[in-house]
Amino acid sequence: MSRAQLTLSDKDVRARAVHWIEKAPQGTRVIFKDAKRTQAQNDRMWAALTDIASQLMWHGVKLSTEDWKLLFMDALNQEMRLVPNINGNGFVNLGRSSSSLSKAEFSNLIDLIHEFGARHSVVFHDPESRS
Repeated sequence: MSRAQLTLSDKDVRARAVHWIEKAPQGTRVIFKDAKRTQAQNDRMWAALTDIASQLMWHGVKLSTEDWKLLFMDALNQEMRLVPNINGNGFVNLGRSSSSLSKAEFSNLIDLIHEFGARHSVVFHDPESRS
């Protein structure tokens, strides 16, 4: 086995992980990561970003939901770096993808989006966003 992934969800999966660790050859790397975002979190983020993108301009510019997501990822202090593109006529964002965020980090991102929206009088249509 060159690569495998388990999500620790019950005793059987944990036992399988222990078995794999006991049988793994010397030098095998094991990485533990927090749980990834849920589909509900993802849906809430895109709903909030859609509301913001449809209601706000940013310094006179209409931004897409993806543009807003990048702004909020930067505000969350997630390794956003710009480098010149290959043709030298623009830039490429080398930032971290939101799909790699843990549940807790993603929750912080959603909170940041809602806090920003509240400060800018955005009306959120997701019922959970209004609480």
